[in-house]
Amino acid sequence: MLELAIGIILGGCALGAGCAMIAGIGPGIGEGNAVAKACEAIGRQPECKSAVTSTMLMGCAVAETTGLYAFVIAFLLLFVAPGRFVNILINAIG
Repeated sequence: MLELAIGIILGGCALGAGCAMIAGIGPGIGEGNAVAKACEAIGRQPECKSAVTSTMLMGCAVAETTGLYAFVIAFLLLFVAPGRFVNILINAIG
C-alpha cells in the first residue's frame, strides 16, 4: 500500500512539472513577436533604433521571467517535493 502511495506522489509531481514547463512556450512566442515588431519599426524609422532596441530588450527580459519561474517550479516538483511528500506520508502512517 505504501509503494502505491509513493508511486502516486511521484507521478503527480512529474505531471505537475510537465504542466509547469508548458509555460515555457509563451515567452518564446512573445519574444519572437516582439523582435519581429522591433525589426519592422527599425526598418520604417531607422533613426529610432536605440529607443526601439532598448524597449524591446526590456520587454523580452520581463517576458523571459515567466519561463524562468516555470523552470524553477518544475525543478522543485521533480527534486524537492517528492521527498517532502513521502516524509509527510510516512509520518502520517506512523
